[in-house]
Amino acid sequence: MPLPAAAEPTKDADMTDTTISAAETRLDALLSAMTIEEKVGSLLVARIVTGAGGTLWEGADDESPFGFAPTTALLRERHVSHVTLMNPAPVAELARWGEAIRGVAASTRLGIPVSVASDPVHGRSRNHDVAMSGGGFTSFPEPIALAATRDSALVREAARMIGAELRAAGIHIALHPMADLATEPRWARVSGTFGEDPGLASRLVSEYVTGLGESGVAATVKHFPGGGPQRGGEDAHFERGAHTVYPGGRFDDHLRPFAAAIDAGVVRVMPGYAAPLGLEYDEVGFAFERRLITDLLRDRLGFDGVVVTDFNIVNGMRLPRLGVELPVRAWGMLDADPVQRVVRLLDAGVDQFGGEDDPAPVLEALDRGLVSEERIDESVRRVLREKERLGLFDDAAARAAAPAEVRERIAIPAHLAIGERVQRASVVALQGEPVALTPTTRVHVEGMDADALAGRALVVDDPASADLAILRLAAPYEQREGMLEQGFHSGSLEFSDEEVARISDIAAQTPTVIDVFLDRPAVLTPLAELGVTLLGTFGVDDGILLDAVSGRAATTGRLPFDLPRSMAAVEASREDVPFDTADPLWRFGQGLHWPNIS
Repeated sequence: MPLPAAAEPTKDADMTDTTISAAETRLDALLSAMTIEEKVGSLLVARIVTGAGGTLWEGADDESPFGFAPTTALLRERHVSHVTLMNPAPVAELARWGEAIRGVAASTRLGIPVSVASDPVHGRSRNHDVAMSGGGFTSFPEPIALAATRDSALVREAARMIGAELRAAGIHIALHPMADLATEPRWARVSGTFGEDPGLASRLVSEYVTGLGESGVAATVKHFPGGGPQRGGEDAHFERGAHTVYPGGRFDDHLRPFAAAIDAGVVRVMPGYAAPLGLEYDEVGFAFERRLITDLLRDRLGFDGVVVTDFNIVNGMRLPRLGVELPVRAWGMLDADPVQRVVRLLDAGVDQFGGEDDPAPVLEALDRGLVSEERIDESVRRVLREKERLGLFDDAAARAAAPAEVRERIAIPAHLAIGERVQRASVVALQGEPVALTPTTRVHVEGMDADALAGRALVVDDPASADLAILRLAAPYEQREGMLEQGFHSGSLEFSDEEVARISDIAAQTPTVIDVFLDRPAVLTPLAELGVTLLGTFGVDDGILLDAVSGRAATTGRLPFDLPRSMAAVEASREDVPFDTADPLWRFGQGLHWPNIS
């Protein structure tokens, strides 16, 4: 689809001109009352960790277990009013914690409410940098599963439910969805996308943004203008993945889902870390480039919401308790100092600095005349307007569930049913047909809880004595060094010769069903050649898989990307071009329909 011209300003459907005028008058008064320190503090998005029992980590040494500044100091002394959670505390504890920080915010000089953000908490992945799971939220597959369902209405319903749970837990800002296209199969972030096809991704991103908004949650679409075409598939969190590349000239394809999100009313955009190569833009991280943030995002696409950087591109991050110090991720700007970085970010059109809690670089830039207070005011107004539209000035406490009631609004039966529907609709059958399971069928299992077969079959340890083997496998990846890089599945998509030989031995002894968790488009060629029954899933419960395998539930999922035939085909493909691996084993949109035969 063609990219839209600059959009006309819009207002919320339930806001009259009078209420908008009153809100703007209130924002004018608040902005004029703020000190420069309070203004700068509102542009920082601090990382925080909740403690056991929802405490604020005000311990004897006055810091969190990871070495972050105490929350009360951030709010009262540094005037921070945006925080991002770094761990999935149990929902009741999270509600108590949220109640406490709302009280802290209310006690500050102007009582500016605090906005709480979070990476995804409803999926299956745990990654310190990009995703959390657990805490008692309803369990979903990874976001790529939504693309496998091809069901726009279900995606919107799921996003609305996710938003409702976030608000119940006191989370106002979702650091998702990812609008990136999965055109580079090796990229570690494929599972967070809506797949490889620009049209499908655009449609589902729009539905997801709309669903979150209907629940009163601000979506953050990322990683503008598209983090998918990573050179060699390496991730931009690390210097080896510092660049996106466009050998096929398909930059505009990667913009399409962002244009769709803006058309759907998204209120936050996060630029990616990477510095583009081979374009007309400077080879600096996306957020530093004015022609991308102001000329393209704001002027051409018409976005006037909050632009927040990805985390720690001004300063690095220290985790002293873990003995880890992370370098700054300011690709193309590593030789600049923090003051120079914030000056260029603000000139580019950025509003907030993700993962930063030190106001010093911005204050120094102001003192040296490198940034004007008028420019700071422009971003502060956007930030305050967002709080107004989220309702935080009026009834922040009432917008979250009381700690005693939070369990009555999260993971309730209606929500669990939606999660189950998404799981079932996302299962992709690739090869073979359902198998018969009876209480006397002897089954050898790997990668699943044997208890899931209770009442369905008999579990045996030796495949040679089994009537059937069911193997749940992770997609291949290369082990990387470093605590954080271990959480990013990168590198080869091929199973090792040893693993293929092991699986071949099992398949030679008994009929075999293999399910592969496709967090990336694995090379399944050697498994397919074994003549096994083969499925691809994106984070589903054992029981859901067994229902599909045994014909108790129909399979309707479709592949959200091509599955390559070989790593040679992947290495020869162009990072920015959809469907560019030669002769894929299975194509986007394929998936067998196994009927319900129970």
